[in-house]
Amino acid sequence: MTTTLEQFSRHCHDLLKADPGPAGREKVCDALEEALQDADFVGANLGDGTSTRQILYEDPELGFCVLAHAYEGASESNPHDHGPAWAIYGQASGETEMTEWEVVEPATPDAPGKVRRIKTYSLTPGKACLYNEGQLHSPRREGATRLIRIEGMNMDGVKRLRYEPIA
Repeated sequence: MTTTLEQFSRHCHDLLKADPGPAGREKVCDALEEALQDADFVGANLGDGTSTRQILYEDPELGFCVLAHAYEGASESNPHDHGPAWAIYGQASGETEMTEWEVVEPATPDAPGKVRRIKTYSLTPGKACLYNEGQLHSPRREGATRLIRIEGMNMDGVKRLRYEPIA
């Protein structure tokens, strides 16, 4: 049975309304993994012309956003969090290597923080991973990838602190 964006977004809303904390977010993560198994859902939301950041849905009550991301080539992000929000990355196609980091020296508005690698793992099609507030991570892609990401709030315009890895 095909899942529509509207059905998926409503389900996420209901899960987060019932439990807005980490346990509810884990349920949303599970729901995203299920939706990523639906080729029609993936095709409808990650088709040709998808940009590197495209908001598909923004919940008017809870503020979370469902986004589509399409990357055509290799890319790597610096360690980051999502400021005051959480994020769930769901891999639709390709592979993303995710690294998690711990803070060694806190960041300030004037100076980047220093971080140390904790672990690295692969997100493969159909898999999703939750990063709660303040949990530092960095994605790396060797080639074309497509993702559905859910943010706890619309991060457009939210200023975040910078982090640099140490050896």
